[in-house]
Amino acid sequence: MNDRLLIAALRLLPKNIWSRALGSVAHAKLPRLIARPSVKWFAKHYEINVNEAELPLSDYRTVGEFFTRRLKTGARAIDRRPGVAVSPADGHILNSGRLSEGRLIQAKGRDFSIDDLLRDQKLANHFRGGSWVTVYLSPKDYHRVHHPVEGKLTHADYLPGSLWPVNRAAVDNIDDLFCINERVVTYVDSPMGQVATIMVGATSVGHISLAYDPDLHTNRGLKGGVRRYDDPMRVARADELGTFHLGSTAIVLFANPEIELHPLRDGQPIKLGDVIARSP
Repeated sequence: MNDRLLIAALRLLPKNIWSRALGSVAHAKLPRLIARPSVKWFAKHYEINVNEAELPLSDYRTVGEFFTRRLKTGARAIDRRPGVAVSPADGHILNSGRLSEGRLIQAKGRDFSIDDLLRDQKLANHFRGGSWVTVYLSPKDYHRVHHPVEGKLTHADYLPGSLWPVNRAAVDNIDDLFCINERVVTYVDSPMGQVATIMVGATSVGHISLAYDPDLHTNRGLKGGVRRYDDPMRVARADELGTFHLGSTAIVLFANPEIELHPLRDGQPIKLGDVIARSP
């Protein structure tokens, strides 16, 4: 099936309902005689480095539990130098750059507006002269997302929406993909200026949970909107931010127009803790 036929078929699929159903299957407790080979098959099929997982493979009771695994302590080298921002996740660089007339690149020939991405005119104006880095997480990747910078977590915005895939076929063929898929935006005031980390949901489970707000889960029928934290939380660089319960994309926005992005090639592999930007 070519990309256009696949997209046409997906238009007919009730993607959010399908994703919730698939999530129930992925996280269903199974007898160990079934669970162990299922998890082992998943790890082998996607060529996952199981030696980095926090627990032995046999300890994971479901594919969903293994998918949302933590890493062993020290499995990632976090760049701790002052004035540096790091990748929030393992994955590949989809693209990066400086916003031009308030627009970000989605794929060759496709871009989208910061206004539609954030759905908040005041904040969109704040980020309009800044820059961005987009990281795509494939099924083989570690699927917890971490803070790219240290600072004060002031608020979050849950933006309900659709759950299209975020693979190459979708990125190349669906207009404003990251603006129509549901997402959570986490805002941190950092020494590098205000930084927003956006977790974008996707088809197949489509569930995002947050380390700093355990009551907020996406694709569970919750009402969208801003959550402000009267007592802003201090977060450290690479602290856990949230979890994708099946794959997706993380976008980091920098409001400070003087931030210098690290040289990043579209498609290059990247790991949590690698440098993506620095203060001038």
